[in-house]
Amino acid sequence: METPTNLTNTISAVHLLKINGYSVTRALGCSEYISSRRLAAGGYDWEVLYYPRYYEHGVYWIALRLMFMSKECKHEVKAALKCQLVHEAQIYLPSGSKSVSSKYTGQRDCGPALLLVKQDDLPGSNYFIGDSFVVECTITVLREPQEAVTNVSPNVSNPCCDLQMHLGELLLSEKGADVTFVVAGESFLAHKIILAARSPVFMAEFFGPMKESSSQCVEIKDMEASVFKAMLHFIYTGTSPELDQQHVISDSEQYITTMTQHLLVAADRYGLDRLKLICQDRLHDDINVETVATTLAFAEQHSCTQLKDRCIEFIISSRANLDAVMATEGYKLVIASCPSVLSTLLRAAVGR
Repeated sequence: METPTNLTNTISAVHLLKINGYSVTRALGCSEYISSRRLAAGGYDWEVLYYPRYYEHGVYWIALRLMFMSKECKHEVKAALKCQLVHEAQIYLPSGSKSVSSKYTGQRDCGPALLLVKQDDLPGSNYFIGDSFVVECTITVLREPQEAVTNVSPNVSNPCCDLQMHLGELLLSEKGADVTFVVAGESFLAHKIILAARSPVFMAEFFGPMKESSSQCVEIKDMEASVFKAMLHFIYTGTSPELDQQHVISDSEQYITTMTQHLLVAADRYGLDRLKLICQDRLHDDINVETVATTLAFAEQHSCTQLKDRCIEFIISSRANLDAVMATEGYKLVIASCPSVLSTLLRAAVGR
């Protein structure tokens, strides 16, 4: 098979910009901005301009623009700016990203404004903490293939990080394991230091005053072996194939939903916030008229605020949705077993 020829070559650089004292920056005018420090990407210098009160479409926005800062520019440079809000402690997944692209021909050329988030929506978001927030900016530069060849030394490589792969292999090999978990009759070997580094609960159990700190064998109750195995895999690798439908042998969507719910409960139990968020996103993707009532009850039971809000939004988004959900057997069972769901829906409907 003939090797494909690359028509394009891109080089990206990711930078985190933290905006402290947001309330003070709001005093700036609509056309005023604050510049970042010099940022390198694709062999050129750039600055990201932060506009705290950018006015467009009748709304004030938090906006950003990319400025070309290199003195020498022999030819037109094409670049894109992609931005998203991120939680500094990584408790929440990043917000939806937005991007703009442009051509740059000289120093201080500016790209179009990227409207990141409405000014009024920022303070109430999960990403606004203590009058500050963090924006992840990715600058991607399009370069000619031959330009990349002449400027990059053949002796220099930038290999992908394979830490997750190595930790996954360590889990499978069981080499150096110093603790055995017994779950529903099955045994799993693991490494205390890795578990403690990833979970505050395991940290307390193994390196705190709790009795398991010196134990070589720990029994886990009220959890299925398959769920614990999936949680261990996530702790070591940061991935969860069980939540990816293409990795599931059974084609039953109910299997995936049930596994996701059990993994979410396990994540909540061991303080794995990122896994809990991933499970919430997966359950949200599976929401439909037949499942939304039971998913809402599950979200309320396990304090899944984001999933709960999405279920409510789905139900009250239209009269047709509301009527269809109320006619399902799942809704009737949930109202009978979890009356608080009804009051939650009523408050949301009245608020709308």
